[in-house]
Amino acid sequence: MRVWVPYPEVLPRLPESLAVDVYEGTGELPGPLEAVGFYVAPYTFDPGPLEPLLKMPALRVVQTLTAGYEHVLPYLPDGVTLCNAGRLHDTSTAELAVTLMLAARRGIPDFVRGQDAGQWRHRRWESLADATVLIVGYGGIGAAVERRLAGFEVDVLRVARRPRAGVAGLAELPELLPRADVVVICVPLTEATRRMVDAGFLARMRDGGLLVNVARGAVVDTAALVPEVVGGRLRAALDVTEPEPLPPGHPLWTAPGVLLSPHVGGNSTAFLPRAHQLIVDQLGRFAAGEPPHHVVVGPTVPV
Repeated sequence: MRVWVPYPEVLPRLPESLAVDVYEGTGELPGPLEAVGFYVAPYTFDPGPLEPLLKMPALRVVQTLTAGYEHVLPYLPDGVTLCNAGRLHDTSTAELAVTLMLAARRGIPDFVRGQDAGQWRHRRWESLADATVLIVGYGGIGAAVERRLAGFEVDVLRVARRPRAGVAGLAELPELLPRADVVVICVPLTEATRRMVDAGFLARMRDGGLLVNVARGAVVDTAALVPEVVGGRLRAALDVTEPEPLPPGHPLWTAPGVLLSPHVGGNSTAFLPRAHQLIVDQLGRFAAGEPPHHVVVGPTVPV
Protein backbone atom coordinates (compact mmCIF):
# COMPACT_ATOMS: atom_id res chain seq x y z
CA MET A 1 0.00 0.00 0.00
CA ARG A 2 1.38 3.35 -1.07
CA VAL A 3 0.82 6.96 -0.06
CA TRP A 4 0.70 9.87 -2.49
CA VAL A 5 1.60 13.38 -1.30
CA PRO A 6 1.88 16.62 -3.31
CA TYR A 7 5.01 18.03 -1.65
CA PRO A 8 8.48 16.40 -1.73
CA GLU A 9 9.53 18.61 1.19
CA VAL A 10 7.55 16.45 3.64
CA LEU A 11 9.27 13.18 2.72
CA PRO A 12 12.08 13.38 5.32
CA ARG A 13 9.48 13.96 8.06
CA LEU A 14 7.28 10.94 7.28
CA PRO A 15 7.51 7.54 9.01
CA GLU A 16 10.00 5.23 7.31
CA SER A 17 7.39 2.46 7.32
CA LEU A 18 5.37 4.28 4.64
CA ALA A 19 5.98 3.84 0.93
CA VAL A 20 5.48 7.37 -0.39
CA ASP A 21 5.27 8.84 -3.89
CA VAL A 22 5.01 12.49 -4.86
CA TYR A 23 2.15 13.53 -7.13
CA GLU A 24 1.63 17.26 -7.60
CA GLY A 25 -1.53 16.83 -9.65
CA THR A 26 -0.15 17.18 -13.17
CA GLY A 27 1.95 15.10 -15.50
CA GLU A 28 2.62 11.40 -15.35
CA LEU A 29 1.27 9.42 -12.41
CA PRO A 30 4.04 8.28 -10.05
CA GLY A 31 2.89 4.66 -9.92
CA PRO A 32 0.02 2.20 -10.32
CA LEU A 33 -3.33 3.43 -9.03
CA GLU A 34 -4.13 -0.02 -7.64
CA ALA A 35 -1.52 0.35 -4.89
CA VAL A 36 -2.60 3.71 -3.42
CA GLY A 37 -4.11 3.53 0.05
CA PHE A 38 -3.78 7.13 1.25
CA TYR A 39 -4.01 10.09 -1.12
CA VAL A 40 -3.25 13.68 -0.16
CA ALA A 41 -5.00 15.64 -2.90
CA PRO A 42 -3.10 18.62 -4.34
CA TYR A 43 -4.27 22.06 -3.29
CA THR A 44 -6.51 22.92 -6.23
CA PHE A 45 -10.15 22.97 -7.24
CA ASP A 46 -9.28 21.50 -10.63
CA PRO A 47 -11.05 18.12 -10.84
CA GLY A 48 -8.17 16.55 -12.76
CA PRO A 49 -6.19 15.34 -9.70
CA LEU A 50 -9.41 13.87 -8.23
CA GLU A 51 -10.32 11.70 -11.20
CA PRO A 52 -7.80 8.94 -10.27
CA LEU A 53 -9.71 8.34 -7.01
CA LEU A 54 -12.30 6.31 -8.88
CA LYS A 55 -9.57 3.90 -10.04
CA MET A 56 -7.92 3.24 -6.67
CA PRO A 57 -9.40 -0.02 -5.32
CA ALA A 58 -7.14 -0.09 -2.24
CA LEU A 59 -7.88 3.52 -1.29
CA ARG A 60 -8.75 4.04 2.36
CA VAL A 61 -8.19 7.73 3.11
CA VAL A 62 -8.34 10.92 1.06
CA GLN A 63 -6.89 14.04 2.66
CA THR A 64 -7.78 17.42 1.16
CA LEU A 65 -5.83 20.60 1.74
CA THR A 66 -8.99 22.68 1.49
CA ALA A 67 -11.46 23.39 4.26
CA GLY A 68 -14.38 22.88 1.89
CA TYR A 69 -14.73 19.43 0.41
CA GLU A 70 -17.88 19.56 -1.72
CA HIS A 71 -15.74 19.37 -4.88
CA VAL A 72 -14.30 15.99 -3.78
CA LEU A 73 -17.59 14.20 -3.11
CA PRO A 74 -18.40 13.29 -6.75
CA TYR A 75 -15.08 11.41 -6.94
CA LEU A 76 -15.05 9.76 -3.51
CA PRO A 77 -15.54 5.97 -3.66
CA ASP A 78 -17.94 4.35 -1.21
CA GLY A 79 -16.39 3.41 2.11
CA VAL A 80 -13.38 5.72 1.77
CA THR A 81 -12.65 8.15 4.60
CA LEU A 82 -12.44 11.80 3.60
CA CYS A 83 -10.59 14.31 5.78
CA ASN A 84 -10.64 18.04 5.21
CA ALA A 85 -7.95 20.54 6.12
CA GLY A 86 -9.31 21.20 9.60
CA ARG A 87 -7.84 24.41 10.98
CA LEU A 88 -5.24 24.76 8.23
CA HIS A 89 -6.85 27.85 6.67
CA ASP A 90 -8.10 29.59 9.81
CA THR A 91 -5.16 31.97 9.96
CA SER A 92 -5.03 33.10 6.33
CA THR A 93 -8.78 33.23 5.75
CA ALA A 94 -9.55 35.13 8.95
CA GLU A 95 -6.76 37.58 8.16
CA LEU A 96 -8.23 38.22 4.71
CA ALA A 97 -11.74 38.64 6.11
CA VAL A 98 -10.54 41.40 8.41
CA THR A 99 -8.48 42.92 5.61
CA LEU A 100 -11.54 43.05 3.34
CA MET A 101 -13.77 44.69 5.93
CA LEU A 102 -11.10 47.24 6.84
CA ALA A 103 -10.32 48.01 3.21
CA ALA A 104 -13.97 48.38 2.26
CA ARG A 105 -14.92 50.58 5.21
CA ARG A 106 -11.80 52.78 5.10
CA GLY A 107 -12.00 53.35 1.32
CA ILE A 108 -8.79 51.63 0.26
CA PRO A 109 -10.10 50.65 -3.22
CA ASP A 110 -11.00 54.30 -3.89
CA PHE A 111 -7.58 55.44 -2.71
CA VAL A 112 -5.88 52.99 -5.07
CA ARG A 113 -7.99 54.13 -8.01
CA GLY A 114 -7.19 57.72 -7.09
CA GLN A 115 -3.49 56.95 -6.99
CA ASP A 116 -3.70 55.27 -10.41
CA ALA A 117 -5.42 58.39 -11.75
CA GLY A 118 -3.11 60.82 -9.98
CA GLN A 119 -5.99 62.17 -7.89
CA TRP A 120 -6.04 63.20 -4.21
CA ARG A 121 -9.43 61.77 -3.19
CA HIS A 122 -9.81 63.14 0.31
CA ARG A 123 -13.05 62.31 2.13
CA ARG A 124 -14.26 60.83 5.40
CA TRP A 125 -14.74 57.05 5.42
CA GLU A 126 -16.14 54.68 8.02
CA SER A 127 -14.05 53.30 10.83
CA LEU A 128 -14.37 49.67 11.81
CA ALA A 129 -14.45 50.87 15.43
CA ASP A 130 -17.93 51.00 16.94
CA ALA A 131 -19.34 48.71 14.23
CA THR A 132 -21.32 45.54 14.89
CA VAL A 133 -19.89 42.53 13.08
CA LEU A 134 -22.08 39.47 12.58
CA ILE A 135 -20.15 36.25 11.92
CA VAL A 136 -22.32 33.68 10.14
CA GLY A 137 -20.67 30.29 10.51
CA TYR A 138 -18.94 30.39 13.86
CA GLY A 139 -16.55 27.48 13.44
CA GLY A 140 -12.77 27.55 13.29
CA ILE A 141 -12.53 30.35 10.74
CA GLY A 142 -15.33 32.35 12.34
CA ALA A 143 -13.66 32.16 15.74
CA ALA A 144 -10.33 33.12 14.15
CA VAL A 145 -12.01 36.19 12.62
CA GLU A 146 -13.22 37.25 16.06
CA ARG A 147 -9.77 36.80 17.58
CA ARG A 148 -8.34 39.11 14.94
CA LEU A 149 -11.06 41.67 15.59
CA ALA A 150 -10.01 41.95 19.24
CA GLY A 151 -8.70 45.46 19.69
CA PHE A 152 -10.74 46.97 16.86
CA GLU A 153 -13.44 48.04 19.33
CA VAL A 154 -16.29 46.24 17.58
CA ASP A 155 -19.29 44.36 18.89
CA VAL A 156 -19.41 40.78 17.62
CA LEU A 157 -22.51 38.67 17.05
CA ARG A 158 -22.09 34.96 16.35
CA VAL A 159 -24.28 32.48 14.49
CA ALA A 160 -23.72 28.77 13.98
CA ARG A 161 -25.86 25.89 12.78
CA ARG A 162 -26.64 24.94 16.37
CA PRO A 163 -26.91 27.43 19.26
CA ARG A 164 -24.54 27.27 22.20
CA ALA A 165 -23.33 29.60 24.89
CA GLY A 166 -22.62 32.98 23.29
CA VAL A 167 -23.52 31.72 19.82
CA ALA A 168 -26.99 32.00 18.29
CA GLY A 169 -28.51 29.35 16.06
CA LEU A 170 -29.50 29.88 12.45
CA ALA A 171 -33.12 30.32 13.50
CA GLU A 172 -32.12 33.64 15.14
CA LEU A 173 -30.33 34.96 12.05
CA PRO A 174 -33.26 37.00 10.66
CA GLU A 175 -33.48 39.11 13.82
CA LEU A 176 -29.70 39.58 14.05
CA LEU A 177 -29.11 40.74 10.47
CA PRO A 178 -30.64 44.24 10.93
CA ARG A 179 -28.31 44.84 13.88
CA ALA A 180 -25.09 44.32 11.91
CA ASP A 181 -22.94 46.82 10.04
CA VAL A 182 -20.77 44.01 8.66
CA VAL A 183 -21.91 40.44 7.92
CA VAL A 184 -19.10 37.92 7.46
CA ILE A 185 -19.96 34.61 5.77
CA CYS A 186 -17.82 31.66 6.91
CA VAL A 187 -20.18 28.70 6.45
CA PRO A 188 -19.24 25.57 4.49
CA LEU A 189 -21.03 24.97 1.22
CA THR A 190 -23.74 22.33 1.69
CA GLU A 191 -27.20 21.90 0.27
CA ALA A 192 -28.47 23.69 3.38
CA THR A 193 -26.22 26.71 2.85
CA ARG A 194 -26.33 26.95 -0.94
CA ARG A 195 -27.68 30.45 -1.72
CA MET A 196 -28.61 30.98 1.92
CA VAL A 197 -27.66 34.63 1.35
CA ASP A 198 -30.75 35.20 -0.78
CA ALA A 199 -33.01 38.18 -1.45
CA GLY A 200 -34.67 37.83 1.95
CA PHE A 201 -31.35 37.64 3.77
CA LEU A 202 -30.03 40.71 1.97
CA ALA A 203 -33.26 42.66 2.51
CA ARG A 204 -32.82 42.24 6.28
CA MET A 205 -29.35 43.80 6.22
CA ARG A 206 -29.30 47.46 7.22
CA ASP A 207 -28.82 50.13 4.58
CA GLY A 208 -25.14 50.65 3.88
CA GLY A 209 -24.26 47.25 5.35
CA LEU A 210 -21.19 45.38 4.16
CA LEU A 211 -21.34 41.70 3.15
CA VAL A 212 -17.99 39.88 3.39
CA ASN A 213 -17.85 36.40 1.86
CA VAL A 214 -14.80 34.22 2.53
CA ALA A 215 -16.76 30.97 2.29
CA ARG A 216 -17.90 29.78 -1.16
CA GLY A 217 -19.44 31.80 -3.93
CA ALA A 218 -22.52 29.60 -4.16
CA VAL A 219 -23.50 30.50 -0.57
CA VAL A 220 -24.61 33.86 -1.99
CA ASP A 221 -27.38 34.23 -4.55
CA THR A 222 -25.54 36.41 -7.04
CA ALA A 223 -28.72 37.37 -8.86
CA ALA A 224 -30.12 38.74 -5.60
CA LEU A 225 -26.89 40.51 -4.63
CA VAL A 226 -26.35 42.38 -7.89
CA PRO A 227 -29.30 44.80 -7.63
CA GLU A 228 -28.49 45.52 -3.98
CA VAL A 229 -24.91 46.59 -4.75
CA VAL A 230 -25.57 48.16 -8.15
CA GLY A 231 -28.24 50.31 -6.52
CA GLY A 232 -25.85 51.21 -3.71
CA ARG A 233 -27.99 50.06 -0.79
CA LEU A 234 -25.45 47.40 0.22
CA ARG A 235 -21.73 46.92 -0.26
CA ALA A 236 -19.81 43.68 -0.66
CA ALA A 237 -16.25 42.42 -0.22
CA LEU A 238 -16.03 39.04 -1.92
CA ASP A 239 -13.15 36.60 -2.00
CA VAL A 240 -15.42 34.08 -3.72
CA THR A 241 -18.14 34.49 -6.33
CA GLU A 242 -20.59 32.51 -8.39
CA PRO A 243 -19.63 32.07 -11.16
CA GLU A 244 -15.91 31.94 -10.42
CA PRO A 245 -14.01 33.58 -11.91
CA LEU A 246 -16.49 36.24 -12.94
CA PRO A 247 -16.85 36.51 -16.73
CA PRO A 248 -15.94 39.74 -18.51
CA GLY A 249 -18.70 42.30 -18.28
CA HIS A 250 -20.30 40.85 -15.15
CA PRO A 251 -21.93 43.67 -13.14
CA LEU A 252 -19.99 42.80 -9.96
CA TRP A 253 -16.78 43.96 -11.65
CA THR A 254 -17.98 47.56 -11.74
CA ALA A 255 -20.70 47.76 -9.08
CA PRO A 256 -20.09 50.63 -6.65
CA GLY A 257 -19.00 49.50 -3.23
CA VAL A 258 -17.85 46.03 -4.36
CA LEU A 259 -14.33 44.84 -3.53
CA LEU A 260 -13.20 41.59 -5.18
CA SER A 261 -10.28 39.33 -4.37
CA PRO A 262 -9.61 36.22 -6.51
CA HIS A 263 -10.29 33.39 -4.01
CA VAL A 264 -7.06 33.81 -2.10
CA GLY A 265 -8.41 33.40 1.44
CA GLY A 266 -6.22 30.41 2.21
CA ASN A 267 -3.43 31.02 -0.27
CA SER A 268 -0.84 33.01 1.65
CA THR A 269 2.65 32.33 2.96
CA ALA A 270 0.98 30.84 6.03
CA PHE A 271 -0.40 27.97 3.94
CA LEU A 272 2.59 25.75 3.15
CA PRO A 273 4.06 25.36 6.67
CA ARG A 274 0.63 24.43 8.00
CA ALA A 275 -0.10 22.14 5.06
CA HIS A 276 3.18 20.30 5.57
CA GLN A 277 2.46 19.86 9.27
CA LEU A 278 -1.05 18.57 8.58
CA ILE A 279 0.29 15.95 6.17
CA VAL A 280 2.99 14.86 8.61
CA ASP A 281 0.50 14.57 11.47
CA GLN A 282 -2.12 12.66 9.48
CA LEU A 283 0.35 10.22 7.95
CA GLY A 284 1.96 9.67 11.33
CA ARG A 285 -1.42 8.59 12.64
CA PHE A 286 -2.00 6.45 9.56
CA ALA A 287 1.33 4.66 10.00
CA ALA A 288 0.53 4.04 13.69
CA GLY A 289 -2.92 2.60 12.91
CA GLU A 290 -4.67 5.51 14.59
CA PRO A 291 -7.81 7.22 13.25
CA PRO A 292 -7.14 10.40 11.28
CA HIS A 293 -8.24 13.82 12.43
CA HIS A 294 -10.74 16.05 10.56
CA VAL A 295 -12.91 13.23 9.21
CA VAL A 296 -15.85 14.69 7.28
CA VAL A 297 -17.04 11.55 5.45
CA GLY A 298 -16.65 7.90 6.29
CA PRO A 299 -15.63 5.83 9.29
CA THR A 300 -13.75 7.28 12.24
CA VAL A 301 -12.33 3.96 13.43
CA PRO A 302 -8.61 3.26 12.93
CA VAL A 303 -7.74 2.67 9.31
